[in-house]
Amino acid sequence: MIRVEIIANQSMQEKIVNNLEAAIPGFLYTVIPLVHGRGKKSRKLGTTTWPETNVIIIAYCSDEQEKTVRTVVQYIKEKFPDEGIKIFVLHDRG
Repeated sequence: MIRVEIIANQSMQEKIVNNLEAAIPGFLYTVIPLVHGRGKKSRKLGTTTWPETNVIIIAYCSDEQEKTVRTVVQYIKEKFPDEGIKIFVLHDRG
């Protein structure tokens, strides 16, 4: 079992979720819809000065699904290179 965390501009939420659901039948996830923070290029604070926000999508998947998740996220990153899409995969080593 792996934990996947995807962080992206909030405008990417629907695209990421729809593509993952289409690629992995029964894909289960949790969305944290309003995330503030600072990345390498900009801040996402939801304020007048820094109006954008991020989203975090968390999912637990089988090891076999990891390649599909990475492929879907890479595809979206290539289509939208300026949306700060990042993926983190944590493997259970227990």
